[in-house]
Amino acid sequence: MIELRGVHKRLGDRQILAGLDLLVPEGLNYVLMGRSGTGKSVTLKHVIGILRPDAGTVIVDDQSVPDLTQRQLAALRRRMGYLFQNGALINWLTVFENVALPLRERRSLPRDEVESRVMEVLGLVGMDHAAAQYPSSISGGMKLRTGLARALVTEPRYVLYDEPNAGLDPIMSEQIHRLIAEVRDRLGVTGLVVTHSRACAFDTGDRIGVLDEGRILAEGTIEEMQESDHEIVRAFLSGGAD
Repeated sequence: MIELRGVHKRLGDRQILAGLDLLVPEGLNYVLMGRSGTGKSVTLKHVIGILRPDAGTVIVDDQSVPDLTQRQLAALRRRMGYLFQNGALINWLTVFENVALPLRERRSLPRDEVESRVMEVLGLVGMDHAAAQYPSSISGGMKLRTGLARALVTEPRYVLYDEPNAGLDPIMSEQIHRLIAEVRDRLGVTGLVVTHSRACAFDTGDRIGVLDEGRILAEGTIEEMQESDHEIVRAFLSGGAD
């Protein structure tokens, strides 16, 4: 379980998070919506321990993330996958090598086991045919699918998705959304998705929270959120904030 309690964070002269409370239930996709600059990505960085809160608590699997040693934090990160915006692939590595990188960094696995696991997750995201290609020769959607395979290759318990459809056309976005839902359903992975996209929230989310001025403004199931009479919530869920 992922939980943030009363988290505050200031970056420079800006108060980004101001008492954020967030609970991500096991086995579900929680979508955190918000306008650019409202702290969505900052929230993810607190969960994975890249940032520490100025006040408040970040809990993952009953562990206080800010209080972990470097070794404990490394162990926690092995239970997490992170899908960066646009995939964030290494240009001089092939698709296969990009996906294999976490296994080679974290584990001493035989070569055949690495190859088997990499090809398994590439098949899951429909990229096994492009294993030998380089990022410069594949589309933006293919880069994102490769990034998702890399996030899944270590068999994580959690996957954090940072604006997973940024820069994609509607058709490719829909394919990525289906993959995120499939990861939840087939692998039982808990997901935390940050986005400003209504389509992403509706296609992937079990619960939705709207972040504004550093706090959750409203949250609930898609059906519950559609009944909200809050102006900002209605703007997001009607597509007016995309």
